Amino acid sequence: MIFICSSRGILVAKRAHLRFFERWLSVWVALCIIIGVVLGEVFPGLASVSWDVQYAHVSIPIAVLLFFMIYPIMVQIDFGKVVRAGRTPKPVGTTLFVNWLIKPFTMAFFAWLFMSIIWSPFISPGLASEFKAGMILLGVAPCTAMVLVWSYLSKGNMGHTLVMVAINSLIMLFLYAPLGGFLLGVSGIPIPWETIVFAVGIYVGLPLVAGYFTRQRLLKKGQRWFREFTSDLHYVSIVALLVTLVVLFTSQGKTILAQPLIIGMIALPLTIQIFLIFLIGYGISKKIGLSYEDAAPTAQIGASNHFEVAIAVAITLFGINSGAALATVVGVLIEVPIMLTLVKICLRTQHWFPRKGG
Repeated sequence: MIFICSSRGILVAKRAHLRFFERWLSVWVALCIIIGVVLGEVFPGLASVSWDVQYAHVSIPIAVLLFFMIYPIMVQIDFGKVVRAGRTPKPVGTTLFVNWLIKPFTMAFFAWLFMSIIWSPFISPGLASEFKAGMILLGVAPCTAMVLVWSYLSKGNMGHTLVMVAINSLIMLFLYAPLGGFLLGVSGIPIPWETIVFAVGIYVGLPLVAGYFTRQRLLKKGQRWFREFTSDLHYVSIVALLVTLVVLFTSQGKTILAQPLIIGMIALPLTIQIFLIFLIGYGISKKIGLSYEDAAPTAQIGASNHFEVAIAVAITLFGINSGAALATVVGVLIEVPIMLTLVKICLRTQHWFPRKGG
């Protein structure tokens, strides 16, 4: 009995610690951004590590961090729910509609509006054209990995999220090049096959397999083993997310300090785009009566981007030092803080939707 009481006390203490950690998550995010920028300025050699160590334009250090973000989530997914999620047409159809019939075109519109009209007195036409191209390449690449983290933090339906990650990955292979080429007005846009396959495999496939077998092994030992193992995994995901922020901002700290005005010019339309697409997905979800667990990831998938693919194509088409490449990198930098804000919005508005099974 003493053992049971003390173990319960430890578990309560851990949960209280996690609640405190989550309550101040915005503060930790801000601190990580500041730390990253300072490290990038003080140790410029360190800044290059995250992008120099790569394969197929996928940063290996960031891939490792993403594994530790996503693996704990995969361990807790009931794969029976994944099968059931694939049979529900409304959330799947809504996600596809927003991702492929709305998002690319709104991004093209904002790219034109800001770079060709609003910011035209401040930047050259050539640079404006490159910035537009980078933004469009981001808009045509829906997220296929990080959305698992956003959905998990929002207490969304992880089965639906995983199904949509798989579907988006397949559709991207066929639609990314023709849609991107159409919006950019170019022919023969390259498809970064190696980047797409490697990124999906390392970000989703590896943690999926590891999580599935870990879950099966733990459940065979019993529910107590499973609960004890998973009680701290949430903490692992969030710490990996914060370290990722430090790495991202370390790698781009010098650029941010050297060109703050340009960074802001690119960030503003990208920020508007993210919020708009989220609101469209969230609004449609409410209109058609989706549960909160399906509505949150449905809105988040369209709002976030597959930045590795966008960066790879921007570098191939325009060069590593181009305005297009810079625009895709700015998309990476702003996405994590903004998506964490959207997670908060979801959690605070979940009462707008019916609960699953309720």
